[in-house]
Amino acid sequence: MIELERVRKTFTKGSNRIHALDDVTLRVEKGEFVAITGPSGSGKSTLMNIVGLLDRAEAGTYRLDGANVSTLDSDELAALRNERIGFVFQMFHLLPRTTAVENVELPLVYARHRVPRGVGMRALERVGLADRATHMPHELSGGQQQRVAIARALVQNPDVLLADEPTGNLDPVAGAEILALFRSLHEAGTTVIVVTHDAEVSRHASRRIDIGEGRIRSDTAAA
Repeated sequence: MIELERVRKTFTKGSNRIHALDDVTLRVEKGEFVAITGPSGSGKSTLMNIVGLLDRAEAGTYRLDGANVSTLDSDELAALRNERIGFVFQMFHLLPRTTAVENVELPLVYARHRVPRGVGMRALERVGLADRATHMPHELSGGQQQRVAIARALVQNPDVLLADEPTGNLDPVAGAEILALFRSLHEAGTTVIVVTHDAEVSRHASRRIDIGEGRIRSDTAAA
């Protein structure tokens, strides 16, 4: 599904050029659960941003389902990102004066196709929060807010779910619930890619990719 070939990304800091990604080649198959690990500054978030079409590589090729997305313009990338990729972040990014179901349905505003009625509720059902549909974010626990954020990421049935430190703002119990949810989504066929520095998170994945100084240091299947 995801193919990166010799992808490179650099940033300029003062007089220095930093190689955030240095000649990275990677393939992720449909239905995998992948954890991308590495210390701060290793390039893992840059890699997620490129895979998620939030940023562009300056060299190399990125193919999504065989189609070269490196040549698409900004509008084409935005449309593809909205329809095929769901995002979950450490911060929940919920609108405070909007109900849970309304937060979930926000991506549908930009949909290019007709959306069936009730998809927001069905997404909440998938994460076990249908009974909290009309609650405001401040009426929900941290774990519940993250579930709403996951439902929002799933509302268009994306091919890939990308999560960046999804348990970073949660207590251990809520974090374990979110990881169990990711496992169930993976078992249902969703491709899940999680960026994390937490060993407990990476243990839930079926494949672990460790990055350091912009390069892949190891790529192993879970035991």
